[in-house]
Amino acid sequence: MGTSCSSGIRKAIMGGGSHKVCVCGGAGGIGQPLCLLMAMDPNVKELAIFDLNVAMVPPDGVAADLGHIESKVKVTGHSLNVGNAPKDHLTECLSGCSLVLVAAGMPRKPGMTRDHLFKVNADIAKGIVEASAKFCPQAVVALIVNPINSIVPAMAELYKKSGLDPLKIVGVTTLDCVRANKFVADAVGCHPSSVEVPVIGGHSGVTIMPVFSQDPMATKIKQSTLEALDKKTQDAGTDVVNAKNGKGSATLSMAYAAARLGKAILAGMSGTYSTECAYVKSDVTELPYFSSRVVFGRGGVKQVLDIGLLNEYEETRLEEVIVQLKSEIQTGLKYAEQRTLGR
Repeated sequence: MGTSCSSGIRKAIMGGGSHKVCVCGGAGGIGQPLCLLMAMDPNVKELAIFDLNVAMVPPDGVAADLGHIESKVKVTGHSLNVGNAPKDHLTECLSGCSLVLVAAGMPRKPGMTRDHLFKVNADIAKGIVEASAKFCPQAVVALIVNPINSIVPAMAELYKKSGLDPLKIVGVTTLDCVRANKFVADAVGCHPSSVEVPVIGGHSGVTIMPVFSQDPMATKIKQSTLEALDKKTQDAGTDVVNAKNGKGSATLSMAYAAARLGKAILAGMSGTYSTECAYVKSDVTELPYFSSRVVFGRGGVKQVLDIGLLNEYEETRLEEVIVQLKSEIQTGLKYAEQRTLGR
């Protein structure tokens, strides 16, 4: 007798692995769907959901909700009062974690400068990074906090100053890859699983650089169309904000992309090398931080891969990426120079 549809779905929701994962900002628009997806990951044994006490939905409530799905994953909720330091209160939440996914932070609001957004979100990220350094220093800390181009260098340099591995700090740029894959698949009429476009550089505006020339499906598309898809990938986040009439941003696709990276990291930690693009400390270009393909293994980042061959258009784009990204990295480095982690 064949397997029923419901049986197949239930087997897909496995859990019961060996890793503990924490989602910070787990009660938010990205956090809730991200928690659901991580609770379905076969390498996850325990999921800790953390958010502030002012969150619209209490993290305990998200945990109770997820505690009813057909998964072996243990789910717990953890709340922190506004004004309290995470490093003083997240012992139970973070201890034993292999992966900390940080979806906390303020979205950019109309009239807010990038510098203001950085200052607010860098301080939020620093609090969580301090707590991670104290309670789970061997965990990979994957940051979804914008502006990623500046915040990842800031946090990685603070880790380095504390004697920890800066490669434990990873910027989640997977959504750019997901979008590029989807746009190519739509253009050629194939399934997105047949497309794997590396997206290098950073995670905002012109620093987002899809390398279409390295994907066999994308090479079937004429160059003028690829250049339009390049711009479409750069502007995709704004397109979602506009489509939601300013009432939200890319939450569901971001959760999907972050879970994809989280799955790769945990698979690597479990012994199966996995490769995804991520924004990390790097020497593949003249810049100290850059997004390119990264191999994950036991312990996290195993190898940062070279960007590979580029065509003439992509070489010109790379020059543009480096100019813009250099200044944004410098913002993060300056922040780290003036601070230390108070573990």
